[in-house]
Amino acid sequence: MNTSNIVSIHPYFKVHPGKLAEFKAAMPAFVEQAQGESRNLYYEFTINGDEIFCREGYDGAEGVLTHLDNVGPLLAEALKIADLSRLEFHGAAEELEKLKGPLAHLNPAWFARECGVIR
Repeated sequence: MNTSNIVSIHPYFKVHPGKLAEFKAAMPAFVEQAQGESRNLYYEFTINGDEIFCREGYDGAEGVLTHLDNVGPLLAEALKIADLSRLEFHGAAEELEKLKGPLAHLNPAWFARECGVIR
């Protein structure tokens, strides 16, 4: 794996009133799907009240696209009980460029890596 190609996805979900337990019950299915993806580097959910964040990273744009195809049906169900309040993609500019066309409909924020440490 080329660590300079890592792309992370930062989706924030605002759960509809009374639906937090239902959303939490669906999270293990997302984790199970992601666990089988060879280009998935990390994947976890964190919760702050009725807001849920999914911290996830992939080996390149191809890993991101594979993941989104993989969890598409689960995500469609989750969006019936939560709103996607913010979506960000972070990574190397050349990897983000590969995603801008296929994912434009999601209207995400794009954050190109400027500098840092990757081990």
